[in-house]
Amino acid sequence: MSPATLNTDSPLILGMMRLLDYPDLSRPSALAGWITDRLDEGLNRFDHADIYGGGECERRFGAALAASPGLRQRVEIITKAGIVLQENDASRWHTKHYRAEADYLTNAIDAALARLRIERIDTFLIHRPDPLMHADELMPALERGVASGKIRQFGVSNFLPEQWRRLQQQSHLPLACNQSELSLGHTAPLFDGTLDAHLADELPWLAWSPLAGGRIGALIPEHIARQAREETGLDPTGLAMAWLRQLPGAPVPVIGSLAPDRIRSALTGASTRLPRPLWYALLEAARGQPVA
Repeated sequence: MSPATLNTDSPLILGMMRLLDYPDLSRPSALAGWITDRLDEGLNRFDHADIYGGGECERRFGAALAASPGLRQRVEIITKAGIVLQENDASRWHTKHYRAEADYLTNAIDAALARLRIERIDTFLIHRPDPLMHADELMPALERGVASGKIRQFGVSNFLPEQWRRLQQQSHLPLACNQSELSLGHTAPLFDGTLDAHLADELPWLAWSPLAGGRIGALIPEHIARQAREETGLDPTGLAMAWLRQLPGAPVPVIGSLAPDRIRSALTGASTRLPRPLWYALLEAARGQPVA
């Protein structure tokens, strides 16, 4: 089995979930300019999902690529599918549920390609583990997506080790990554074996909510933030990125802010190595308990 080919050199991934919160980026030309600025900063990976904005985030991104055709060759697009929100459930039950079914995800890939106006998705992820998932049916369908050229590679999101291993056993192609939550505000995976499983399986970790859902400033006490800034020059956003990237395997943060200043802070932090005592001081402060 060949190793996954996910580009892990780029220190950040730009999450598009909140794209509709930025009205100044609603015009295709404006969003194309924003994408170009990020590329100039060395950031070329953009993370989508079919449920972000009900598909509108993908549509706007696709319109921006169409407005500036040269961008497509410079960007790497990640997208996900497999969650049906309550408001989108057409059945009588109106229930949020998961659909990791071969036919459903095959159709979801085609729909994403149309919204994004592209011919191939670089990385396609199963958005959530589905208890009703049949790996022996699903994985051949994703392999056919690779063979047809519609996706370059596939991976998972929010999967636990035995869940992704069950899928991997049914495919001769490697999973590209697992995208799941990891941050100073969510450190359990460091102690429950999840990080170790990623490392043992050589599965890259894309970390969503790396700023703890916007709570990062509250998690780092003011005196630690002040002293850390004096020593490293990093603000809380940068500290959170540096802390995360210093873990073995260098998890790649998927940041949700599209504000250029916040992105620059994150990029600086992602390229900075913290002194080990400061790394642990941040861990202690965020967990609210001393290191054992």
